[in-house]
Amino acid sequence: MSITPAELSDKQFKKVVRILYRISGINLQEGKHAMVRSRLMKRVRALQMDSIDTYLKYIESDAGASELGSMIDAMTINKTSFFREADHFQFLREHILTEIQDSRMRFWSAACSSGEEPYSLAITLRESIPDVDSRDCLILATDISNRMLENADRAMYRPEAMRGLSPYILQKYFNKMKNGDSPIFQVKKCIRALVRLARLNLMVPWPMKGPFNVIYCRNVMFYFELSDRQTLINRFWDMLTPGGYLFVGHSEGLSALSHKFHYVRPAIYRK
Repeated sequence: MSITPAELSDKQFKKVVRILYRISGINLQEGKHAMVRSRLMKRVRALQMDSIDTYLKYIESDAGASELGSMIDAMTINKTSFFREADHFQFLREHILTEIQDSRMRFWSAACSSGEEPYSLAITLRESIPDVDSRDCLILATDISNRMLENADRAMYRPEAMRGLSPYILQKYFNKMKNGDSPIFQVKKCIRALVRLARLNLMVPWPMKGPFNVIYCRNVMFYFELSDRQTLINRFWDMLTPGGYLFVGHSEGLSALSHKFHYVRPAIYRK
């Protein structure tokens, strides 16, 4: 099928912005025309359609409802890594886990992407709490992207994703397998057993009640408008135990928001 080459018009761009905000709360900024066009064209080709206009009409139809998730996937950046922001995991290990005395422990990775963050949390728990299996311990890992959740469920990662991990961690918590001419690493069951994956749109009512000891919501709030960030922070407060911790991205400080959290250190707040 021949695809009509065309630039993304302002009208089409604004339609994408409206749809994305309506279904996910994500607020695309001006100046993203080239990125949006490039990513829409990937979906146009994947569905063997002839133009962006045809694609936009499709996703607004009843038949195209299932494509909305794929469009969200295409429009969001899912950049992550194991133990990203190492200082956060050091603080968790040295301060938070030494404080938690209850047998029940709950952690939430609120934008887990392809799983590196919750599995890093699980590794930290196993390394820090020898009797973790005798406790009621769970890491809830949620994301709006079905594709990212499928990747997290497989828990299989290429060698480049292993950069920075010590040989000790690699050997203890990953199975190395052949994948053609290169290896692939799968997170071991003892780590995956601590994690529960679920699809969740942060902008809609949440089915879980909590409370959580720790919530990680890093590098996702910059997608949202200020008013939506305010709402989200208030909801996180309600979901935390007294004395619980909220981790955000280093570019997502709460200074522009009205909140009741106590500042601990950059990107770490406490209820």
